[in-house]
Amino acid sequence: MLAGAQREEKIRENINLVHSLAARFKGRGIEYDDLFQAGCIGLIKSVDGFDESRGFAFSTYAVPVILGEIKGLFRSGGAIKLSRSMKEKGIKALKEKEHFVSLHGREPTVGELASLLGMSHEETAEVLACNLPVMSLTAEGGEEFDVSVDSHEAKIDESIALAQAIRSLPEEERELIHLRYFKELTQAKTAAVLGISQVQVSRKEKKILEKLRGILV
Repeated sequence: MLAGAQREEKIRENINLVHSLAARFKGRGIEYDDLFQAGCIGLIKSVDGFDESRGFAFSTYAVPVILGEIKGLFRSGGAIKLSRSMKEKGIKALKEKEHFVSLHGREPTVGELASLLGMSHEETAEVLACNLPVMSLTAEGGEEFDVSVDSHEAKIDESIALAQAIRSLPEEERELIHLRYFKELTQAKTAAVLGISQVQVSRKEKKILEKLRGILV
């Protein structure tokens, strides 16, 4: 996991990615602030879970995770519901943050704030994410962020998300999907290429598709 300052920088660098993905779901019955907040939680999870040693770009990993958090709102029927304890922690975090700024003339890192609050880095980041939409709905300089997106762009985003999800699969699983859905081989021919039985292809394919649905839903 990245250190506090690096972690915050990674989140700031990719906040526009959250705006872009959240914008795809505008006008579907959930407030944009809630979409953005869910996306920010996904971004934080992505920053914490990303392993650059696997050899693919951060966005390849982050897009499905962010989309999963946003789409989760629709499955749960609306806005993220915060517990009373989370709201109280959020208020405490903001007060501690403001006090730190008044003393040091800068914002605290996640690690510094975690120490002040007596929380783990992960819990502190989650608390901050709950407050993030209020602070981040405008771009630098106070200009409103342009979140307009057309249906054509949305389709492109979906294609990119699918491609990124496939690239995140192990090589053996990618090969099976490539043979079945890009070369359009039958399960029998795919089995012959991979040197396994048709029954094994069928079982593996089912598991891989379930994995991809879990990433993209």
